[in-house]
Amino acid sequence: MINFESDYIEGAIPEILDRLVQTNTEQTSGYGTDPHCAHARELIKKAISRQDAQVHFLVGGTQTNVTVIASALRAHQGVICADSGHIHTHETGAVEATGHKCIALPSHNGKISAEQVEATILDQKENESYEHMVQPKMVYISWPTETGNLYSKAELSALYQVCKKYNVYLFVDGARLGYGLASWKSDLTLQDLAQLCDVFYIGGTKVGALFGEAVVILNPTLDEDFRYAIKQHGGLLAKGRLLGIQFETLFESDRYMTISKSAITQAQRLVKALEEKGYSFQFPPESNQIFVIMGNAKMQELRKEFAFHTNGVIDATHTAIRLVTCWSTTQEQVDALIKAL
Repeated sequence: MINFESDYIEGAIPEILDRLVQTNTEQTSGYGTDPHCAHARELIKKAISRQDAQVHFLVGGTQTNVTVIASALRAHQGVICADSGHIHTHETGAVEATGHKCIALPSHNGKISAEQVEATILDQKENESYEHMVQPKMVYISWPTETGNLYSKAELSALYQVCKKYNVYLFVDGARLGYGLASWKSDLTLQDLAQLCDVFYIGGTKVGALFGEAVVILNPTLDEDFRYAIKQHGGLLAKGRLLGIQFETLFESDRYMTISKSAITQAQRLVKALEEKGYSFQFPPESNQIFVIMGNAKMQELRKEFAFHTNGVIDATHTAIRLVTCWSTTQEQVDALIKAL
């Protein structure tokens, strides 16, 4: 069985495993105060060209989203997101469990616009009953989105301008950040991103690490007492060096982008083959998540050899399926799928 279900189905790049073994008997201080975490922070700040940034390491995506959002918002405030946004659809109400409402807006290809955000902010701000309404204080987007699509630099710039105009934070979920940066459709760099939001994170779990996300805080207001919030949400890992070592390895020799480009190369090959064979897409393919509309009979035939998730019924005879490439996807695996198609 060849698996195209997700981008976290395997362990980690070999270099990370080697480094963890090599450093296994080192004695270091805990909770991210060790030399490996310090070095990883410096590597990330260099990569984003922001020496003023603050970098914190957490274990997983949901934990990261909840910690960032809950630490930024006061009790009466909520977070604007797409109706398909991860915090709204795939985190079991984790944000709401902290007392903060997800204010979900209709999305197109997983994206919301600056105009939508401004209208939502003004709807509360200019309402006579504004004190009785949840106050939007943060905008959450993922890049790439849940549908594998990308905000352009212009779209992200417009969003950030609206956020700054109304003193609202912009938070970018980068669980699949590497795959977005490596995409053939991207006009955004890591340095651009570091200038166009208040906080984002660099995903490791889905991009070559065993686990881990690197939160990059660019607005100093959000960094105040952030380590307290990490601890309160169960994210201050005692053996913090395990996170630092992984991000050291990913950023020391640009491995983060190398492995991301490999995944995108295989995604492009798959997209080209699907187009040549006459398949259509539920969403325009732009990164490592490919949503294909497929006849049900063919889908069942593929499932004998390949694992993948479905993404909704299209009609009585067709279903949308999601095919995901990742850092470990090989040319041979994609060749096998192309042949089966």
